[in-house]
Amino acid sequence: MDPQLLDAAVYGGTPRDWLVALGLSFAIALSVYLLKPILIRRLQVVAQRSRTQADDALVAGLQATKLWLVLVFSLSLGSHYLALPEAHGKVLQGATAVAFFLQLGFWAGAGLDFWMARSRARAQATNVGAATSLSAVGFIAQLVLWTVVLLLILDNLGINITALVAGLGIGGVAVALAVQNILGDLFASLSIVVDKPFVIGDFIIVDNYMGTVENVGLKTTRIRSLDGEQIVFSNSDLLKTRLRNYKRMVERRVVFTFGVDYDTSPDQLEKIPAKIRGIVEAQPKVRFERAHFQKFGEHALIFETVYWVTDPDYNLFMDIQQAVNLAIMRALKTEEIVFGMPRQGLRLEGPLRFEQAEMQAARAGNGAKAGSAH
Repeated sequence: MDPQLLDAAVYGGTPRDWLVALGLSFAIALSVYLLKPILIRRLQVVAQRSRTQADDALVAGLQATKLWLVLVFSLSLGSHYLALPEAHGKVLQGATAVAFFLQLGFWAGAGLDFWMARSRARAQATNVGAATSLSAVGFIAQLVLWTVVLLLILDNLGINITALVAGLGIGGVAVALAVQNILGDLFASLSIVVDKPFVIGDFIIVDNYMGTVENVGLKTTRIRSLDGEQIVFSNSDLLKTRLRNYKRMVERRVVFTFGVDYDTSPDQLEKIPAKIRGIVEAQPKVRFERAHFQKFGEHALIFETVYWVTDPDYNLFMDIQQAVNLAIMRALKTEEIVFGMPRQGLRLEGPLRFEQAEMQAARAGNGAKAGSAH
């Protein structure tokens, strides 16, 4: 080829410049096209061996890299070897900006999808309702992300987005005011999913209501009570209330009292704490704490006992308490100690009327017998 032809002036540069620009653009696009699957496969192997999620997130980001957007970048880089007209240069610059923000959006969206997929996988095992909530939250997050990307693209294209942003802000405030209760419950559902004060299957008490958590939805949480009916709580109201989660109890502290009769001798009273200790320590999965003659009650001498059940199961606790109660009754009966019971006494200030009448009748009868004798 004639060297003069390569150096001849053509639109935006010489043919040599065009060859360099197109060759550079093609080389960048081809390199990304060839290297992308290789890097993904190698990173997937590393991710399977690693316990961290950073390499998994990197794989998701590489998979979200779009080759047609890479081609736009490569053409933009190649255009630096050319002297394109200003109008065409601005078009290419705008296309590059659009491609840049779109690729950022795809990467950020892949990151959100990766996090949501991991969260849903964990939630599916324990809380199906939480997985539903995460799906809704993921949709809202993607909507916000692409709205921001769209605004950035329009701004870089020279479009005044001030009025659009103001309109979106006013519209957002109006929508938020209209659905503030729903949004409150939605974010409360997200808080329950993230913070996990309870999960499906936990036995909780909220105010005077108690039951097992059946479902955590977008707006409400449903609990099955001990009587069988379903109790529905608003998520936002539920988080404002103090609740007790018995499913997460590690040990159960038991305090119980009983009373013996005031006629019990001091020597007998002194033996009772030791007997109680032996009875409690004989039970399985129990840690004894103390047993004391606590106080002088109104109708009995009160003993207080404290012990721990090392298993939170309520049925086990009731079985142990029943065994302890029966053993205490047998032990006190063996020692001829009587449980204290309320007593009522009656004190007479003077003879009753019917007693006076009986006394008068008796006197009259005695007088009649004496007269007949004479």
